[in-house]
Amino acid sequence: MLPDTLHKLPQAERFAYAQLLAYMARIDNELTVEEMAMFEQRLGTALLSPKQRDKIRVSLKHPPTLEECLDNLGPESGRLALRDAVLMAAADGTVDEYERESLDKIAAHFGLAPDAVNRLLKWTVEGYSWMQSGYDLLNDLSQ
Repeated sequence: MLPDTLHKLPQAERFAYAQLLAYMARIDNELTVEEMAMFEQRLGTALLSPKQRDKIRVSLKHPPTLEECLDNLGPESGRLALRDAVLMAAADGTVDEYERESLDKIAAHFGLAPDAVNRLLKWTVEGYSWMQSGYDLLNDLSQ
């Protein structure tokens, strides 16, 4: 699990964060197993109530608009949401043009550095490579 401060944020911002992840999960009208796993992992970090979690899961079927998600995010929750939106976008192995466009809009909304999305994508690829090397190591240990 990623160490962060998400659980310390106000409940409304944690809910908006989760809505943004639901939006990202459905941006291409598909929901892959990898995206669902990432969504559930990050949803657990948000520490939402059972009722809120149910509402968020409904958002997977009927996602809010990007603007609705962004309206309720503050600067810190916005940065965390962008980071995790990048993870969601890359979870299936590709970041398509719609995902990239939304990531750029999120970064611009919060006035982040022009290369914010590129830097987060690089970090994500490095992280996935690190995880793959761990799987490779485990497989090597079993021989």
